[in-house]
Amino acid sequence: MTIVMWALLGALLLAVLALGWLFLQVLRQQGRLLIRIEALEGRGGAVDMPDAGDIRGGLPLATPFPPFRLASVEGAEVGLEDFQGKRVLLVHWSPDCGFCRQIAADLARLSGDLSRRKTELVFVSYGSPEANRALMEQHGLRSPLLLQPDGQTVAGFARMGTPAAYLLDQKGRIAKPVAVGANEVPELAEEAAGRRRRLTSERPLSESRIEREGLKAGSLAPDFELRDLGGRGVSLAEQRGRRVLLVFSDPECGPCHALLPDLVRLDREHGKDDFDLLLVSRGSVEENRRKAQAAGVEFPVVLQPGWKLSKKYGIFATPVAFLIDEEGVIARDVARGPAEILALADAVVSAEGRVPIS
Repeated sequence: MTIVMWALLGALLLAVLALGWLFLQVLRQQGRLLIRIEALEGRGGAVDMPDAGDIRGGLPLATPFPPFRLASVEGAEVGLEDFQGKRVLLVHWSPDCGFCRQIAADLARLSGDLSRRKTELVFVSYGSPEANRALMEQHGLRSPLLLQPDGQTVAGFARMGTPAAYLLDQKGRIAKPVAVGANEVPELAEEAAGRRRRLTSERPLSESRIEREGLKAGSLAPDFELRDLGGRGVSLAEQRGRRVLLVFSDPECGPCHALLPDLVRLDREHGKDDFDLLLVSRGSVEENRRKAQAAGVEFPVVLQPGWKLSKKYGIFATPVAFLIDEEGVIARDVARGPAEILALADAVVSAEGRVPIS
């Protein structure tokens, strides 16, 4: 071989080695990117491609959350300064976010404890008022919900997906590191609500095997015996042979309060012929008795301790309702919110007045 051929072979070998080195660097960079994305997905949050700075982001502790003013879902203009003097659990939200829907019932369940600890649960959301209102009503969320204009995000949640949340102190300063995803946001809410902090070996709410979307049609309705407002024991078993519209309510629930006059009307017009109406509520006897008397309630109102019966029926929101047939079987999937509950009642009394088991 001539010297020229050896030189050409050497140059070709060097070129192959250089290309191999470049390819290896690209693979390493892609590997690092995939690891970071998988870490975000493991937290249950939406994944944004990284740019300059940390992929997680988050404002430093003790710094003020950037001020904003947004339209509420009711149309009023609300600013962060309107919550001065209260702690605020500020949640970045979207009705189109599957992880938001996954934790909505958990946040609704904690809202009472948050309120008792003078902590305002506030949602900063995307989407239309109608979509947000439907999601809030479905899960019994009664908290302020503020709408970000299309394509805009409040500065404190810039480059973050949904759900994410900050706990702010009474002066609007960051009190806890940002929580990201369907695991961390409920954990932060639990801590703000004064619940026991979960051990690392315990499963998060979003991974719990407890049913949270309500028992399905065709399931046997769990029996119970609870005390009514007069102290008498009322059981589901004693209603056997009659259809029962079982409504779960809460005296602190705005949509529940709005639904009550319609339930009174339904009971007076159809209760003796089409179904028995039974309301399961929470809270004190005194508070429930006062609201029942003011609305003219004549059907039984029984009290559950905490969420004990709600847990058996697999849903922690209010108001919700189950139609139970004469054999004690759930006849329709759970109705969520006043509109669905009234539609279910209308179906019971329409046409032949019978609702087939789905």
